[in-house]
Amino acid sequence: MPRLYQATPRVTFSVLAAAAAAFALMQSLVTPVLPTIQQDLHTTTGTVTWVLTAWLLSASVATPLMGRIADMIGKDRTLLVALGAIALGCLLAAVAPNVTVLIIARVVQGLGAAVFPVSFGIIRDVYPPERVGSAIGILAAVIASGSGLGIVLAGPIVGVLDWRWLFWIPMIAVTAVAVLAWRVVPASPAGVAGRINWFSATLLAGWLVALLLPLSKGATWGWGSGRTIGLLILAVVMFAAWMVAELRSTEPLIDMRMMRLPAVWTTNLVSLLFGAAMFGVFAFLPQLMQVPASTGYGFGASVTTAGLLMLPMMVAMAVFGSLSGPLTRWVSNKAQLLWGAGLGTIACLSLALLHDNRAIVALTGALFGIGLGLLYSSMINLIVQSVPRHQTGAASGMNTNIRTIGASIGTAVVSSVVTGHPGAGGLPAESGYTEAFLLLAVASAAAFAVALLVPAGRKPEVASTPVVLPELSPVEV
Repeated sequence: MPRLYQATPRVTFSVLAAAAAAFALMQSLVTPVLPTIQQDLHTTTGTVTWVLTAWLLSASVATPLMGRIADMIGKDRTLLVALGAIALGCLLAAVAPNVTVLIIARVVQGLGAAVFPVSFGIIRDVYPPERVGSAIGILAAVIASGSGLGIVLAGPIVGVLDWRWLFWIPMIAVTAVAVLAWRVVPASPAGVAGRINWFSATLLAGWLVALLLPLSKGATWGWGSGRTIGLLILAVVMFAAWMVAELRSTEPLIDMRMMRLPAVWTTNLVSLLFGAAMFGVFAFLPQLMQVPASTGYGFGASVTTAGLLMLPMMVAMAVFGSLSGPLTRWVSNKAQLLWGAGLGTIACLSLALLHDNRAIVALTGALFGIGLGLLYSSMINLIVQSVPRHQTGAASGMNTNIRTIGASIGTAVVSSVVTGHPGAGGLPAESGYTEAFLLLAVASAAAFAVALLVPAGRKPEVASTPVVLPELSPVEV
């Protein structure tokens, strides 16, 4: 079957949106069923959390790495490689006999993170400049909605089938999307000469692993143990070495020079902090709902009920993510960023102090969803408006990557806090959840403080004809 190079931008966008949504689902689809997976695979709470953390860690490293590969072989081919990795990882996860294999499968799935920034780059190629910001905003809303929708869908799927179908179904869907992408996504210009910076990729993976392991296991190992302190020191050393290597490299994985722009570094720092808060809530609010009522603080909800209680959050996220672009006529992107971080702070405080009533939790979730919807689109648009047109893909990709790094750190920290407060019957004590959500509130409040420093931003550049860029930046992710 030949590719349909005559496909319109709208058709291309639809396929890219389907690809992004499919991958976004994988971010959250397993979070409500982590307790179920823990029981089925006979593992611990701390270990099963790595089913999510490993995915985030892999995505953090693979995103810039795949960007460099896209630079060399083309965005369209890299999109197919990313979709193939997701499908392969889903297959491996669906048949995983133990938690170790499942974690490895999630690492493979994480290689598909290139779907997001590569899609942004393709949009930049096929749309006229005056429509790029709007299209990217809509895709960001699709990603935000997909990230949350997985929490809602997990319950019915597990209720009718079992948790392994959380991977069988996406595998089938992603395979179908890959076929469509092969047929309709325009071929990128010929690849450019270059090399993959494996040294920087190794350092990035190294300092993230050295940081996340003690953060997630510190409560078990002991925060003052030699293993914990040694890994934290190693993380600092490797992070410093990675920064030096990136600044000196002619082909960096993540272009730190771009971070000198005030709008870029401030928005990315907001992304890091709120990424931690967002995934902390995604991962542990469903678990809190499923804690048996006999503990005195849990709802004893099923996976399906937990998903339904999260539904207001998902609906609010989708609605306000879609409205974010049109709202810029009256409310600036910076103001939306502040509102999003402020609502996130209030929501996390409420979850910490008022989590004993289902209606209040559902309402709080809706509040958090409004904040997420505003944040997702406004962050991307602030970045797009603050860099030259030819750096749009690189800058938006950096924002995505930094948010993923924040998510991996936030998930590890919350896991450590929750599991560090054991209660009766091996379940976490209520104080663990309370402290965890208070920490997420602090992260959201810090995001609000940083958002105050974000410059107002400039108007998007307008041109009458499309601009097709011949290559993908090394940090297109």
